[in-house]
Amino acid sequence: MKMQNNDTKDEGLKGNEKIEEAIFALQQEPSQELLAHALTMIRRRMKEEGQLILAVEPSVAEQLKIQAVKTADGKKWWSVFTSFEEELKGADQVKSTFLSEIGRMFEAALTVPEIAGIIINPWNRTIMLDKHLIRIIMPD
Repeated sequence: MKMQNNDTKDEGLKGNEKIEEAIFALQQEPSQELLAHALTMIRRRMKEEGQLILAVEPSVAEQLKIQAVKTADGKKWWSVFTSFEEELKGADQVKSTFLSEIGRMFEAALTVPEIAGIIINPWNRTIMLDKHLIRIIMPD
């Protein structure tokens, strides 16, 4: 598997391939150990002030509305991406994006009652972080 040249990546996204690799390993062989590893990689990127790409809905209002996807059980989740390549895998669904620090995004998600959590890379290397998992990742 060939990784993209880091020179073409936004500075805040460099290192996110570690998250993608941990999610891929978890998808191949789901286990508590690999889930813990994926959460550790996300926490590490958060502590490094890493960023994710946040999908937003176009709006004429002054406030940005974060794009939510609804799962079959009716729950709403924010969509975020580790890289522009991951975002483009579902390009017909994402209209606008911006970069956000992982920690700030998690803090915000915990305060919004109508969302269940955050889906990282909803089209491919996917992990669903409900509020319980987000609290595990967040530092004390």
